[in-house]
Amino acid sequence: MSPQAIPQQFWQGVEQFNQQEFYACHDTLEALWIEASEPEKQFYQGILQIAVAFYHLGNHNLRGATILLGEGISRLRNYQPTYFNIDVQQLVADSAAILKSLQQAKPEQTLEVELSLRLPKISKLTN
Repeated sequence: MSPQAIPQQFWQGVEQFNQQEFYACHDTLEALWIEASEPEKQFYQGILQIAVAFYHLGNHNLRGATILLGEGISRLRNYQPTYFNIDVQQLVADSAAILKSLQQAKPEQTLEVELSLRLPKISKLTN
């Protein structure tokens, strides 16, 4: 899909994600996702699931974060390396690294692990 055809609302969601406004990002992308058809529908859903995972992480809901990270990563795998001018491969790799850290953490370490994580940003490719 050409960059001109990408809805402005999508870029608003990307900006919200990058500002760690994950709840707002979810709302923005969910509105697009509901109206979308494939292949965009699954792409939007993957990003919004990762956003919600990070929202859960911020609320110390390790189980919710782990489940949604896994689902979001799984949905985005087929959009690699790039889609919509987005470096999907990097987002998937960064999210997978966080998922691995969460899965390896012992219950008593979860807050410590959460605080040490560096959350990814969605990278827009330049032409």
